[in-house]
Amino acid sequence: MTETDGEGISDLPPSAKLVYKVLEYDGPLTQKGIVEESMLSARTVRYALERLDEVGVIQEDVYFADARQNLYELNELPAEQADPAISD
Repeated sequence: MTETDGEGISDLPPSAKLVYKVLEYDGPLTQKGIVEESMLSARTVRYALERLDEVGVIQEDVYFADARQNLYELNELPAEQADPAISD
């Protein structure tokens, strides 16, 4: 078992919540795009993306414009998994 079993978005650090909101508002972005939009450091964004991936709320795809980068976007969450703590 991992230490993130049962962990939701509300249990994540503030940086991960910010990255989640950036992806929610601005759609699929590369890591560089997330850094620019969130004004967080690249290392903080990497950590936030790892944490979001651990709880299964993002998906990572190849960015076809530059295959060296990945494109991150939110997974569609069922209504019962949506976290009201971070909704508008």
